Amino acid sequence: MNMIGTAVGVYVILLVAVFVMQRSMLYPAARQAPDIATAGVSGIRVVTTETADGLNLSHWYRPPVDGQAPVLVVFHGNAGHIGDRVPKLAELMEAGFGVLFAGYRGYGGNPGRPTEEDLTADARLLLDWLAEQGIAPRRTVLYGESLGTGLAVKMAAERPVAAVILESPYTSIAEVAQMHYWYMPAKWMILDKWNSMDHIGQIGAPLLVIHGARDRTIPTRYGRRLFEAAPDPKEMLVVDRANHNDLYDFPQVSERIIDFLQRHVPGGG
Repeated sequence: MNMIGTAVGVYVILLVAVFVMQRSMLYPAARQAPDIATAGVSGIRVVTTETADGLNLSHWYRPPVDGQAPVLVVFHGNAGHIGDRVPKLAELMEAGFGVLFAGYRGYGGNPGRPTEEDLTADARLLLDWLAEQGIAPRRTVLYGESLGTGLAVKMAAERPVAAVILESPYTSIAEVAQMHYWYMPAKWMILDKWNSMDHIGQIGAPLLVIHGARDRTIPTRYGRRLFEAAPDPKEMLVVDRANHNDLYDFPQVSERIIDFLQRHVPGGG
């Protein structure tokens, strides 16, 4: 009986610890600011937005080569910072597309602590900033990577955009957390649920979903379910030998994105 009581006590302590630490686990932010001089792509500049709670957030912007070309707003995954995403999207910039890399609060030298509510509010402000630069919704493409797919889906459900691209998306972070932490009631404990299934039916733009068949972080079945729930027009590319973080090691990914934009977005090529 004592052993059972001890085991229960240890389990309860584990649950409490995970609940308290969950945001540091969900958002393992890289605190050091990225160096734009080492980005490897010319023409990128820092832009700043001020949040509703008074934080100044830094983002990176590479304007399109052509004044009418689309601009991709990139909401990155939960690790690293915006500087890590430049190399894999370099081919898209070389093709003439503009790219706005969203800098998250608490990441890459930015102040604050990330939560779903705050990151969502910050994303709205960033899209407002882009519109102020003269980039119309018909030229705005939302690109979400992993965690950032939740932001992309939310924004596409709220606003008219030209297209949406989702790299390794999920139905909800709560479901993925339950898969990884099967031995605890994770989906009931998580504060930032990032439920993309609640919003995917409301997007009104062409959708491209890209997923690695060997992805164990967010298995392909979650991306497929989200894709199936999305309205047309939509396309999905599953890369047979790809995992979660190596999709851009396969040339067909960049090629498919460029082709998708050329077919669906005016000025896309």
